[in-house]
Amino acid sequence: MTLGIGLRFTNLTAKPLWTDEFSTIVFSLGHSFKAVALDQIVTLDDLLQPLQVEPQAGIRQVIGNLLNESNHPPLYFVLTHWWLRLWSSSEGLVSVWGVRSLSALFGVAAIPAVFGLSWLAFHSRLIGQIAAALMAVSPFAVYLAQEARHYTLPVLWVIASLGCLVLAARAVYYRTPFSVGLGLLWVVINTLGIATHYFFVFTICAEALVLLSLGLIQSWRERGVWQPSFWGRLGGVALGTLAGGLIWLPFLQSTQDTGLTQWIYRGDRTGLALLDPLGQALAGWITMLYLLPIQAESELIVTISGAALILLVLWTLPKLYAGCKIQYAKSGKRLAMQVLGGFVVKAIAIFLGITYLLEIDLMSAFRYNFAYFPAVIVLIAAALAALWRTEPRIQPKPGWLARLWSSVMSGGKRTVILIGLFSFLGGLTVVTNLGYQKTHRPDVVAAVIQDSAEIPVLVAIAHRTHGQTGRLMGIAWELKHATDPTAAENTQFLMISQGKSPKFTTTVMREALERSPRPLNLWLLNFQRPTETELLDSFLRKQNCNPDDDADSVDGYRYQLYQCESGSQSEST
Repeated sequence: MTLGIGLRFTNLTAKPLWTDEFSTIVFSLGHSFKAVALDQIVTLDDLLQPLQVEPQAGIRQVIGNLLNESNHPPLYFVLTHWWLRLWSSSEGLVSVWGVRSLSALFGVAAIPAVFGLSWLAFHSRLIGQIAAALMAVSPFAVYLAQEARHYTLPVLWVIASLGCLVLAARAVYYRTPFSVGLGLLWVVINTLGIATHYFFVFTICAEALVLLSLGLIQSWRERGVWQPSFWGRLGGVALGTLAGGLIWLPFLQSTQDTGLTQWIYRGDRTGLALLDPLGQALAGWITMLYLLPIQAESELIVTISGAALILLVLWTLPKLYAGCKIQYAKSGKRLAMQVLGGFVVKAIAIFLGITYLLEIDLMSAFRYNFAYFPAVIVLIAAALAALWRTEPRIQPKPGWLARLWSSVMSGGKRTVILIGLFSFLGGLTVVTNLGYQKTHRPDVVAAVIQDSAEIPVLVAIAHRTHGQTGRLMGIAWELKHATDPTAAENTQFLMISQGKSPKFTTTVMREALERSPRPLNLWLLNFQRPTETELLDSFLRKQNCNPDDDADSVDGYRYQLYQCESGSQSEST
């Protein structure tokens, strides 16, 4: 618990806020992204206004704005709304520590929760202790906990639901009564899970497949004997969960045309590109246990870290396989290995099936794999617990120091301790921002803009959804909290609506330039459509705005500087 708390709260506010976290903040405060005007110049304070805490905003506004403008269920946002009321704001703006700390606390709670799941599944305190230790230091777990998003809370629901699955599987296997109380509890957990994140449905589907396959095997062994009352209760759980999930179907349908999920659809993969999701999945699975500084600035460190990770995985996999074989050979542990192992395999199959068959690239955002992550931790813990108890092949030399060292580091204990230490290094890699950096990097763009802010600056972005508003908010937030206030004072912002004619873009830009002083540094962000960029470039050159350098890019942003000198601004398009 000490390690877990330390890792999750270290440098909690050091990383930049990014688009998804701004969504959490705005909706949890009961605000709307629509409060920021489109197609006209806005000041930095206007852009950050939805991030201000207003006591009069309540739960009704939180749920209403979220369901109207986003594609997520409201439970986590409601909890965040209450949580943010406990923390004071800076200059009226929300507290970064406050908004991220709730997710971090849920991440800490997963440590004892996964201990409980392990004990429930294997009746082994050792497996529970190792699972808790792995959850405390896992790079993937630390990354999720430092995101102001709804991932660590559904991890708790996954753990609770898996506990019900284990008990249900025992009831199926041993043909013992399945209590009504447990069934009702399972329905409540599943309903809360769906109300936190829609991808919790993948957890439920994998659990259903596990029970179905286990029931078919038992039926085959018992020559087709089924117990209607027994399966009727499980059917009641399924119907109750379905009812709890269908509540959100109308809201899901209403958000299909908002463009918020277009980035995840990938139907253009051919050739070797078809292997990309598998590569992304492998990289993500590794981070559940290991991570090294693969995002360091030094290319040498990145290369060494990548090679070391490969060697570390190749060293670890045979040991985990051997540990799993040992546990599976034990009659008292076999059912738990079958249930949790089958759950992980089926969940991964669901993710890959959706990725390849429906062309929805779930692997490109590995954070969604929270749906089966706790089961992976428990299975690794079970394998390591088997290794922990293996006897040393070589007897220690005489001497108390040698005997002490051998007792601590004998046999598989050395392996388990080394794996734990390497996993801890992975957690440190995350908190020091050398791995699992934020998906978008507004801090990098803000630093570049700040270097050109000795004269007035206008930052314009191609706007499609509130995701682009969040990108601008990230830049504005960094400028607002910079040590030199000049950039914040000199910078204004412009969001140009997309989906209209290219001429509309130039019209809005012309009006903005007419209202801006000269000389002016104009930054264009994320204008990527060829016809749009060519027309805009031609228009800006006629307005005496010339590109300073070629366009550059960083995660989430493609940016280009135009230097607008004094001259005629009335050139017609």
